[in-house]
Amino acid sequence: MALGAVLLTLLMATPASAASRQEIEARLDSVERKLEGRGLVDMLNLIEQLQRDVQQLRGEIEVQAHTLEGIQRRQREIYLDVDRRLQQLESGQAAQPLAPAADVPVTTTPPMSAPGSVAVAPPVTPSTPPPAPSGEEQADYEKALAILREGRYEDAATTFSQFLASYPGSAYADNASYWLGETYYVTREFDRALATFGKLIKSHPQSPKLPDARLKIGFIHYEKQDWASARQELDGLVADFPGTTAARLAGDRLTRMKKEGH
Repeated sequence: MALGAVLLTLLMATPASAASRQEIEARLDSVERKLEGRGLVDMLNLIEQLQRDVQQLRGEIEVQAHTLEGIQRRQREIYLDVDRRLQQLESGQAAQPLAPAADVPVTTTPPMSAPGSVAVAPPVTPSTPPPAPSGEEQADYEKALAILREGRYEDAATTFSQFLASYPGSAYADNASYWLGETYYVTREFDRALATFGKLIKSHPQSPKLPDARLKIGFIHYEKQDWASARQELDGLVADFPGTTAARLAGDRLTRMKKEGH
């Protein structure tokens, strides 16, 4: 109203024939409304700018989410590749520079299990080696692995189960059984994972996947808070497979359990 008072003073100083007092007040009211309307326009402009900023931030979040998804996918690929390489090194094979592939199990003779650990059948040399996998068999196995690498664990479980049903005597059967158990473990279906790893140990006592399967059994007991069974299994793994990666991880979990008071 200070501006209005100034204008009113100026207008009142003009000759009387310019306008009546009522007209002057009406004009002042119009000026004030216009000034107030300008403030609303500025506020609307500010709101529109904020909306544009929000849209830009949403776009950046979508880009970051896509990048994170790619990083997670790559981490899964690295995990599977490292697992394959470790198994090859432990079984005496030369590591291949490819992503996880359909590794043909190498026959090894595992030590006898420690008392109380998961029972392992004594090694028996097969009279005839498993037949070489056909092209279709290998393709089905690699298809299941590809689904697993994508993190589609339920689909991977279904595909590995179908593979084992279609090729029960496959040279890839122990690997497929292990990854089937892994899908159950990742999705916290611990009872199904425990049954799958246990079947792998009984059906393929010479498999290079044996230490890892026993490690996961110990981890499952830990997750189920069955401390005695977890300690028993992990202790047996350390004793039976000293120097292996699985034994080292078992030792780490035993140390953790001790710190936690289990």
